[in-house]
Amino acid sequence: MFTGKTIIVTGAANGIGKSIAKHFVSEKARVIGLDLEKFTLEGVDSRQCDVGDFSQVTEVFAQIHRDYGEIHALINNAGVSEFKSIWEIEESDWDRVLNTNLKSVFICSREAARYMTGEIRSIVNMASTRAFMSEPNTETYSASKGGIYALTHSLAATLSEKKIRVNSIAPGWIHTGETGELRNIDHSQHWSGRVGEVDDIARACLFLSDPRNSFITGECLTIDGGMTRKMIYEH
Repeated sequence: MFTGKTIIVTGAANGIGKSIAKHFVSEKARVIGLDLEKFTLEGVDSRQCDVGDFSQVTEVFAQIHRDYGEIHALINNAGVSEFKSIWEIEESDWDRVLNTNLKSVFICSREAARYMTGEIRSIVNMASTRAFMSEPNTETYSASKGGIYALTHSLAATLSEKKIRVNSIAPGWIHTGETGELRNIDHSQHWSGRVGEVDDIARACLFLSDPRNSFITGECLTIDGGMTRKMIYEH
């Protein structure tokens, strides 16, 4: 399905992005990974780019088009997670999180859409369950992820004229470290009986990018082991 298709994954150096890139490579796609840092990943054409910078994004997508032709799918995964007291947040903190997490989704989607043709034409954005529920002192991150949720359906409306589908994923607790770091309570509080893994999100990206699922657009797929549907009372 993805053999020879050009797939761009932002934030591909680590964590969820790395898993997404590896899953598309396993499907024989041509994967271009964008990240702020230099990285090496087998089967991935890695390129440095600050995805929150309009000029850098415009240039790197134009270069990818020159190198490979049409773009088939984009996974907007890049993001930073910073939690700080509301009384301590500086303007630079706000700008860093919003630029990396939210502005990047807009500019990368726009530039990818310029070169999207063919059978797939899919954009998948990484939101979060924090777009719908919160803990204290998560304002910058929650604002960015709520913005991605709304931006997704706006882009889906606008880009439908180009037959481009735009969806988002809202991960819950996805553990990117060693499994042994987790406690039994971490797993048992989920209806699924376990904490999420990066591969859970990567497989969803394959599903949403698959042209056989072309009736899905403007949607947000929550992958959280049931936590946003769980009522929590003290008994």
